[in-house]
Amino acid sequence: MLELRGVETFYGSIQALFGMEMVLEAGKVTTLIGRNGMGKTTTVSSIMGIIPRERGEIYFNGKRIDGRPSYEVAQQGIGLVPEGRQIFPNLSVRENLLATAANYSNGNRESEGSWNFERVLEFLPALAGRLDNMGNQLSGGEQQMLAIGRALMLNPSLLILDEATEGLAPLIRQEIWARLEQLKQTGLTILLIDKNIDDLSRIADKHYIIEKGRVVWHGSSAEMAAEENLKSRYLGI
Repeated sequence: MLELRGVETFYGSIQALFGMEMVLEAGKVTTLIGRNGMGKTTTVSSIMGIIPRERGEIYFNGKRIDGRPSYEVAQQGIGLVPEGRQIFPNLSVRENLLATAANYSNGNRESEGSWNFERVLEFLPALAGRLDNMGNQLSGGEQQMLAIGRALMLNPSLLILDEATEGLAPLIRQEIWARLEQLKQTGLTILLIDKNIDDLSRIADKHYIIEKGRVVWHGSSAEMAAEENLKSRYLGI
């Protein structure tokens, strides 16, 4: 569904990605993991067109999306839950959700039904009692739920979560992981970035480890568990 081929991205004169290669299969959960500052968020920003890639190609459903502005990338069917949530603080929960309502799935998941306002609230019931609250009045966990709901309102074919549970209380993290497992069951393709390796290993089909802007390992959860020095070498665990 999504493929990065030799992507190189710069911040001014400083290179951040060095020939980044990654393939996401439709209906699967894939992770991108690594230490801080290794290029995970830059990879996401390159996919979304937030930071233009300098070289390489990015394909989504067989179409090149590199070089396109962010709104056009989203319109191809990619929903982003960004690092830091980035909800609209001066809009209500209701307005945050309705502001992004669209259907960019291109019918790929029609059998599962569309994500609309009512379905999102049923899926994320913590938001139902907060509809008239401003975004900046929500807790961190509620803001993350809202960011997920806002992305789902696009009806994406691919959902990307950058630091899915960062800074959240344990009970809220458990809730997020449970919701992500439910989304996996619907057949939604998901790209996850997070530091909770045990949770990622439980939910994901494939992992990519990134170091200094390039992939240094990829494989399944079983393969990652079998390589005893992998986590200490690349993840500092």
